[in-house]
Amino acid sequence: MRAIPTGDLAYIDFLAPGILAQSVSFVAIFYGISVIWERDLGILHKFLVSPAPRSALVLGKALSAGVRALSQAIIVYALALLMGVGMDWNIPALAGVVALVVLGAALFSTFSLIIACIVKTRERFMGVGQVLTMPLFFASNAIYPTAIMPGWLKWIAHVNPLTYEVDGLRALMLVHGTSSLGLPVDFGVLTGTLALLVLC
Repeated sequence: MRAIPTGDLAYIDFLAPGILAQSVSFVAIFYGISVIWERDLGILHKFLVSPAPRSALVLGKALSAGVRALSQAIIVYALALLMGVGMDWNIPALAGVVALVVLGAALFSTFSLIIACIVKTRERFMGVGQVLTMPLFFASNAIYPTAIMPGWLKWIAHVNPLTYEVDGLRALMLVHGTSSLGLPVDFGVLTGTLALLVLC
């Protein structure tokens, strides 16, 4: 894969954070189907009449998706280790990866909750989820750097939250990884987007 310029990183190293972000986002984007099941079973109505604010219910679902996503991180880390990816095992870096994984999963699961509230049925939700997952993945820096993208795709990548998750993971997961956007920007965009989605 020498045709793709990845700087000082081997392509397999460059790809590993993108695969982690992809697996987390793909699982989280379908998390909203649980809300449709809960509504059909009458469980959601019981939640809504409880004294807890609705934002707390959304954040609870988001945190649940984030914790579940950590299992994906463990699997990807194990596979990356077997493939010889240069991983950074420092405690601060690992803590940052955990934070990004939970934050990214929370963001995309909250987005899926909004979709579930709009489409109402499981069949429609599955269709919309499948339509969204691949464009989100390919319109990001998960498998190639944004520098080689055409201008229109680069613009889309910079409004895609997955780009910021991958960028942060690339800086924290890899021994020689760097963030092209800056870790404060990565965490800030993900946190701000999550807060906006919760308010919606």
